Amino acid sequence: MHGDLHLKISIIIAVYNRKDELQELLFSLINQTDKNFEIIIVDDGSQEKLEPIVSTYAEVLDIKYYYKSNSGAGLSRNYGAEHASGNYYIFLDSDCIAPVHYIENVRKELRLNYVDAFGGADSADKNYNDLQKAISYSMTSLLTTGGIRGNKKAINKFQPRSFNMGISKEAFKSVGGFSELRVGEDPDLSLTLWEKGFKTRFFPECKVFHKRRTSLKKFANQVYHFGIARPILNQRHPSFTKITFWFPSLFLIFTVLSLVLSIVNYRCIFPLLFYCCAIFLDSSYKNRSIKIGLISLLTTFIQFFSYGFGFLQSYIKLNILNREPKEAFPSHFY
Repeated sequence: MHGDLHLKISIIIAVYNRKDELQELLFSLINQTDKNFEIIIVDDGSQEKLEPIVSTYAEVLDIKYYYKSNSGAGLSRNYGAEHASGNYYIFLDSDCIAPVHYIENVRKELRLNYVDAFGGADSADKNYNDLQKAISYSMTSLLTTGGIRGNKKAINKFQPRSFNMGISKEAFKSVGGFSELRVGEDPDLSLTLWEKGFKTRFFPECKVFHKRRTSLKKFANQVYHFGIARPILNQRHPSFTKITFWFPSLFLIFTVLSLVLSIVNYRCIFPLLFYCCAIFLDSSYKNRSIKIGLISLLTTFIQFFSYGFGFLQSYIKLNILNREPKEAFPSHFY
């Protein structure tokens, strides 16, 4: 399919509970300047009653609701794609909100420069609480993740993330949709697309507001499992491994060494303190809040330590002890 052909968009939302957040997302889709799309809601075995929420939007949105037993987000998205009538799928997480021009900007990008799959940025809405803003900073800042998730322009080999991802029906069907991975299924899909010769691109004007995790414990657990997933992905896609994947683990080791060595020579702590000051000042300035700057220090260290520890644990089991991924981390697979 090319950009000059008719583009029929299907928005696929896999959801497990999160009734209030789903309602906020659907409300944001009502207000789109471009209303030419369908919505597929896949209820992944929620304990909360979601169908009444969806039914309230049936008169103002082209929306379909499907309930299935719990299987995880990736397989639920595949289920949604099977029931979609569009030729271009957009996957949004239920804890996201789409700005009013989101669909309009997606269509504009695809018409100007068609691509098989795209990804957009995510950021914190001004109404989010301080912790959510701090987590968003840690996940998107140039000083923490290199800024790629936040707003990195001119990336023609961007790995879309499933909270804000678009992909043509042709490409999705060609690679078989999301794989059996429970964690890391979105970069796995992107890397498979590249291996099959499909193109991906970053859409700078197609960001969403993303609530992310609402507690430090949930955030730490999430990025810990992200860290475990990376060596698994490296085994599945060895040609796309990067030395930068080691950064959080190296930062963890560097921090521990700095603290230990500072007992002997206090100057050993200076580089770490300089980095902490940079994080604090940058986040305080961008969020216009000293409090968020302080919380960002905590969320940044939680992010690096949790991810870094998960990465090291996974690397040792897979590459030194030579254990099979499904045997070493069964919870990461369906």
